[in-house]
Amino acid sequence: MTDTSSHPAIRRVAIVGAGTIGASWAALFLAHGLEVVVSDPAADAEPLTRARVAAAWPVLNELGRVAAGATPDALRFEPDLSTALQGADFVQENAPEREDFKTDLFARMDAILPPHVIVASSSSGLIMSRLQARCRHAGRFVIGHPFNPPHLIPLVEVVGGDKTSADTIDRCIDFYRQLGKYPIRLNKEVPGHIANRLQAALWREAIHLAAENVASVADIDAAVSQGPGLRWALFGPHMTFNLGGGAGGLAHFMDHLLGPVQTWWDDLGTPDVTPALQRRLIEGVNAEAGSRNIADLVQTRDAQLTALLKVLQR
Repeated sequence: MTDTSSHPAIRRVAIVGAGTIGASWAALFLAHGLEVVVSDPAADAEPLTRARVAAAWPVLNELGRVAAGATPDALRFEPDLSTALQGADFVQENAPEREDFKTDLFARMDAILPPHVIVASSSSGLIMSRLQARCRHAGRFVIGHPFNPPHLIPLVEVVGGDKTSADTIDRCIDFYRQLGKYPIRLNKEVPGHIANRLQAALWREAIHLAAENVASVADIDAAVSQGPGLRWALFGPHMTFNLGGGAGGLAHFMDHLLGPVQTWWDDLGTPDVTPALQRRLIEGVNAEAGSRNIADLVQTRDAQLTALLKVLQR
């Protein structure tokens, strides 16, 4: 690993772009005792961010992730980008998922920040090589894509662009690990990174099954959440099938079941998500939710995630 000892310790983090992801990052950084300043030009950004951080705090406490003396009241909010970036040791960017917008934003930040300050983007699928193209100090720009909500889900996907330095990637991974995250290193850029591509592949087939009326939206969701999804919380697909092979592991599984699996692959769908199909999916998920609104569902998700994470921490 690259020697990062010559770089200043990360004490102050600037979060550019609030929203759900930015606020969740803010809660995590604050819980670890870091100085945090959030910048977002939206008129309601500050109260929404503070409310989301406050809502996340009890869960972080329950998981034992709040450092001594850490408090959500330490959050600073600064709408002006230049002012917010002053003194920052690390930047976590969460702006709208538009290449043109981020490219311009990166160039602006690059002109303000000292060259050693890392700028990590939460982009869920854009290519860093394009985003950093107009930056003079392009080597410090990197993808640091979390999964929602970042204060709970450990995964962070880290991938650099053509001009990102190896030192930046190493420092970024080290920083996330210090926060209790589980960073993974991508060896090459692909649209959507890894986890979103896997999600997209599963969702495509789920939509196909709904379009073909194989089952209701609720039952298709249950086929994941009440089945393989429980195993995937512990092991990924390769290790899951390694266990499926018994004592012979993945080699035995492939010898005996790869043929049938290949026939399933050949039959997977590529649905045309028409407006009518979109309405069917929306009606189906609304029926699945029943009387629960989005806030209720988020509360249920976070409570169950917390319980699961407490088990896994053992």
